[in-house]
Amino acid sequence: MNFIFISPQFPKTYWNFCDRLKQKGVCVLGIGDTPYDALDEHVKASLQEYYRVDNMENYDEMFRAVAYFSFRYGKIDWIESNNEYWLAQDARLRTDFHVTSGYQSEEVWEIRSKSKMKKYYAKAKIPTARYHLVTTYEEGKAFIDQVGYPVIVKPDAGVGASKTYRLSNDEDLKMFYEQKPSVPYIMEEFIPGRIISYDGIMDSKKEIIFDTSHIFPTPIMDIVNQQDHLVYYSAKQIDPKLKKIGQRAVKAFPGGSRFFHFEFFQLLADKEGIGKKGNYIGLEVNMRPPGGYTTDMMNFANNADIYTIWADMVTSDQSHFVLPVERPYVCIFVSRRDGKNYVHTHEEIMDRYGSHIVMQERMPDAISDAMGNQMYTANFVTDEEAQEFTSFVHEMRGE
Repeated sequence: MNFIFISPQFPKTYWNFCDRLKQKGVCVLGIGDTPYDALDEHVKASLQEYYRVDNMENYDEMFRAVAYFSFRYGKIDWIESNNEYWLAQDARLRTDFHVTSGYQSEEVWEIRSKSKMKKYYAKAKIPTARYHLVTTYEEGKAFIDQVGYPVIVKPDAGVGASKTYRLSNDEDLKMFYEQKPSVPYIMEEFIPGRIISYDGIMDSKKEIIFDTSHIFPTPIMDIVNQQDHLVYYSAKQIDPKLKKIGQRAVKAFPGGSRFFHFEFFQLLADKEGIGKKGNYIGLEVNMRPPGGYTTDMMNFANNADIYTIWADMVTSDQSHFVLPVERPYVCIFVSRRDGKNYVHTHEEIMDRYGSHIVMQERMPDAISDAMGNQMYTANFVTDEEAQEFTSFVHEMRGE
């Protein structure tokens, strides 16, 4: 099997995907924009060959890289980045090189467009927020007259929470239309809920071979726009209601043989026409691993090797890993922002919680807007311990 992995060097732990494939006898070929000599040694060791391009957004360069590998090694069986930013380009390369193991160009927008996602949630009988594809100010105001303020506006095919805003009054609305970027936008009614994800890996028949759940107390939109702290953590046990609708969503959406990351609102209050407090509302879907180092959090929380489970799916369409109903740990990600006046120093955090911390580092600039500048990832047996850790890391002077 010939597998082309796009951008094996970023995020920094993604070399593990290549390594596990290589261990299973796969010929793993990498394409990236980092000079070979600057690659981490783990990345180099996990690849049969690496092709450097100057600009990964230049499709001609990427096409030539795949063509070179195709000429040198024969038929390419898989092309994958496991990265939301490259999903559309992955699909275009698959289509052009007749690689059928993932989304093709004509279907990838079904899982990239936020408006198109809604029909699949509807197919799974999962409610979603009412929406309007942004056109004129007058039509936007007419939509708001139906659903009321606030509303959320975001790029219909954007990545993460980039350029996502809450509009709370007519002044906000006018300012949005005056400054709106020239890309398609979607406007949705506001849903009062916390975000909980249903994540995992499915095989070619959409059977789930690994699943887990993560809880996001603060919306990513607020974290990006207000430069707030990012905190999210794994659930020790998936809410049975979430698991049930998550499985329905997996079946309803197109695709197979890949990671999935479904985001749901759990209502914090009754919402007329939507549902009762505690119900789950479909938000978005990303058919790739959750971002950042969440794959590593899956490992820490479950005493698992998610990279091997994924490689098993690629090579044999199954995995023999058995998940317990209750996971051993709550794995929590806690970030800090530069320029804030924290009570406790980095050294004090490490002295007190070093035995629990499984990862800690400065975050790359490319993802620091959403994920903070300094992160700590730690394992705890209970939710209460995880929340005490968060409070200690985030305690600020003057509070």
